[in-house]
Amino acid sequence: MLTADQILNSLNHIIDPDLKKDIVSLGFVKNIQIHEGCVSFDIELTTPACPIKEEFRLKAEEAVKKLSGVKRVQIQMTAMKNQRNENPMLDISVLNDVGAVIAVSSCKGGVGKSTLSAHLALELASRGYKVGLIDADIYGPSLPTLFNLRSVGTNASTIQVKTNAQNQLIPIEQNGLKLMSFGFLLGENPAIMRGPIVTRYIQQILLNTVWGQLDYLFIDMPPGTGDVHLTITQTIRLSGAIIVTTPHTLSLIDVARGILMFEKVKVPILGVIENMSYFQAESSEKKHFLFGSQGGKALKDRFGVDILAEIPVLPQLSLPLSQRIANTYIMDAVDQSMRALGKRNREQLVIPNIYSDEKNITLKWPDGRHEIVSNFDLRLNSQDALSVNEITGERILKPEDIRKNITPKKITPLGNYALGIEWNDGHSSGIYTYELISKLAKQNSSVH
Repeated sequence: MLTADQILNSLNHIIDPDLKKDIVSLGFVKNIQIHEGCVSFDIELTTPACPIKEEFRLKAEEAVKKLSGVKRVQIQMTAMKNQRNENPMLDISVLNDVGAVIAVSSCKGGVGKSTLSAHLALELASRGYKVGLIDADIYGPSLPTLFNLRSVGTNASTIQVKTNAQNQLIPIEQNGLKLMSFGFLLGENPAIMRGPIVTRYIQQILLNTVWGQLDYLFIDMPPGTGDVHLTITQTIRLSGAIIVTTPHTLSLIDVARGILMFEKVKVPILGVIENMSYFQAESSEKKHFLFGSQGGKALKDRFGVDILAEIPVLPQLSLPLSQRIANTYIMDAVDQSMRALGKRNREQLVIPNIYSDEKNITLKWPDGRHEIVSNFDLRLNSQDALSVNEITGERILKPEDIRKNITPKKITPLGNYALGIEWNDGHSSGIYTYELISKLAKQNSSVH
């Protein structure tokens, strides 16, 4: 009689080229069903757009068909689900139906980041995946120009953002791609506003847009490493970041700052796309390195980040994106980005579930560990300007300043790395990293 073990043994020679292990030991093969010679099972991918999923399917089908007694093989390709916090005290984001959220960043303006963000998103959408793209640059939004869309009242193509009954923004759809940009709301008027207002608008676009079910949501980040970047990394959990640069020294310096920022807030770097890497005339095989060479390699050597693609100067990439432009460089960049994302998903940045009561806050980690910190100790170790002198480092907040029954009123996860806590004494400006909470928990356990 045909058994599940036989099925698994027939599949253990299929190796994931990125993870360097077979799909059986990786746990990809699930839900094996055998009925009168008909075999069905799932292969759970690390990301829906895995570029080698068809290769997996064909190899698996061929291997199982060779087994004695097998009449038919049915394979369903699925994908890992994102880890979610299960504590009901935590805010539930409207992004819960979104698979992966990928930031595309450059830190230096003018390197083609927005253009590449749009091409990457559009390429994935053309493959049948559900994709969204947010333009997070409030001061210089690009999507209206890239897709030839303008707000009502201008002399270009008219577009108007609608809202639903809950006053949530409904994204614009173009060629199967969902789009949202402050430029759709502002039109040609300049955005003249201070930082706190900008961050409020960013949060509104992120959390007040009805994205529905998406496989991927790309965020076209503004240049720099300022308030907007921190707001995004603290508001939502990013699956990873793609860094866009040119080989020019100035671009590389700013990119290095961006990489350090993402590492600090625990956002995985998927890799670097080197844009305008070189120029090559149609009639020649010679590459002209207009902005220098080896720039991406320098980043790889310094930070260990992978080079996802080296894209030459291509006039066709500057055309309006009324429809997808089939381009092998863009297709390869998407493939490599998805492979990097799949690898990161498998390694998965470990994030705890959070629980609290009138005495303690507990981090429950996937490996079964529980790290417990008293509300009093955590409140005492607040690191904000009201608790610590930012110039001298002297602690302002004293134990006697904290009420005995201190408890959290509201706990909000901040990206991949921290919690924001609103306490019942009115304090709400502190950010408590998982690293800090773990450190305090270890100190307490060693004392007791």
